[in-house]
Amino acid sequence: MSAPPFVEVKNLSRVFDVSKPWLNRVIEREEQKFLHAVTDVSFSIGKRETVALVGESGSGKSTVAKMVVGLLPPTEGSVTIDGVDMWSLADAEKRQALRRRIQMIFQDPYASLNPRWRVGSIIADPIRAFGLATDRAEIEHQVGELLRLVGLDPADAAKYPHEFSGGQRQRICIARALSSKPEFLVADEPTSALDVSVQAQILNLMRELQDRLGLTYLFISHNLAVVRHMAARIGVMYLGRVVEISPTQELFSAPRHPYARMLLDAVPDLAMTGRPRKMVEGEIPNPISPPPGCAFNPRCPAVLDRCRREVPELATTTSAAHAVACHAVAEGRI
Repeated sequence: MSAPPFVEVKNLSRVFDVSKPWLNRVIEREEQKFLHAVTDVSFSIGKRETVALVGESGSGKSTVAKMVVGLLPPTEGSVTIDGVDMWSLADAEKRQALRRRIQMIFQDPYASLNPRWRVGSIIADPIRAFGLATDRAEIEHQVGELLRLVGLDPADAAKYPHEFSGGQRQRICIARALSSKPEFLVADEPTSALDVSVQAQILNLMRELQDRLGLTYLFISHNLAVVRHMAARIGVMYLGRVVEISPTQELFSAPRHPYARMLLDAVPDLAMTGRPRKMVEGEIPNPISPPPGCAFNPRCPAVLDRCRREVPELATTTSAAHAVACHAVAEGRI
């Protein structure tokens, strides 16, 4: 029998109330407005595996990441990590013990570091918070080892964040995330604020750390080249839903969902095979008033009346590891 997944997300949904204050609604005779940021998202991650979520801005990727790591409660659904439900009151004690094993790397290394703290204090904070060391000399030793692990000098612990470049700050963020000795890291677009050359260095560092420390990653990105380099499986999100999830090579060689095809067709053909490149057409709809049926139907080249009425279910296709939510695929039209 195969081992159970380390991380399991089931039917995860999140709705935000974006209405005006009650008195304004009464005076202006407006109804409440709700934004469906994430709807019925399910996926799993195995031990030491990297799963990526990709999609346009506003597709709900970061909201999923925050719910998985425990920063944002879901409206519906569950997140189970190593057998512990992150949002069950019955698992409160187990969840507290699990906190140390989960960390997050944020998108902006300029905003995620306290400018008034020295780097040593930033990295040492989780060590003290989780009681991993109490002796000052031991904490300083661990901070120095973590800085060395991410390619910085232990002497950098005495400096402030503004004394470092963007890539170096992201290395500090990674060192801080590793200071609690985690097993699961959620990386929310960790390279999107960096130069291209620095992006490659950070991605290679994350791969090396995964191999050395046995880490499990949930990788959030809108850059297909990045996730192709990092992930074993990729989930494509559109307007809060996962529309296709597949092993990486299978997705890039034979995408099934029209939206996944559209994203991959827009990627420049660096190999110069002669494949025509198509621009991504249309815009993502307003999540406050999404279109009925399949949310992609206003932009889909294979749309039929059924697509405008019914929301497609995420169903397996040629293999159990490849699932697509599309009526046209289910009916064999594409």
